[in-house]
Amino acid sequence: VQLQASGGGLVQAGGSLRLSCTVSGFYLGDFAIGWFRQAPGKEREGVSCISSKDDRPYYADSVKGRFTISRDNKNTVYLQMSGLRPEDTAVYYCAPQGRDDCYSYPNDVLAWGQGTLVTVSS
Repeated sequence: VQLQASGGGLVQAGGSLRLSCTVSGFYLGDFAIGWFRQAPGKEREGVSCISSKDDRPYYADSVKGRFTISRDNKNTVYLQMSGLRPEDTAVYYCAPQGRDDCYSYPNDVLAWGQGTLVTVSS
């Protein structure tokens, strides 16, 4: 099982970025995929999750209305981030859940991949 997050970078407050999570070693349709982030000095937190069963999304309150999660029919999950704020600065990770929906999110993570750094300047 491998996951690689990409698309991070430096952006000004109010800007946008699109993160990608490319998976290999398992079928994307079998597992919900969650996005997480960890800011310096803070614990990792859940950001968004998408069900593989019906594409139903879940968003943390802190990103609701600004972030959009989606996935293609192959091996990639996306996180479109708009209206970025300095408090969104973190390393972002993606990870498969142990089921095909997001009911256990942000727990029940099967594996962690490499993260991508997002820095939002004020």
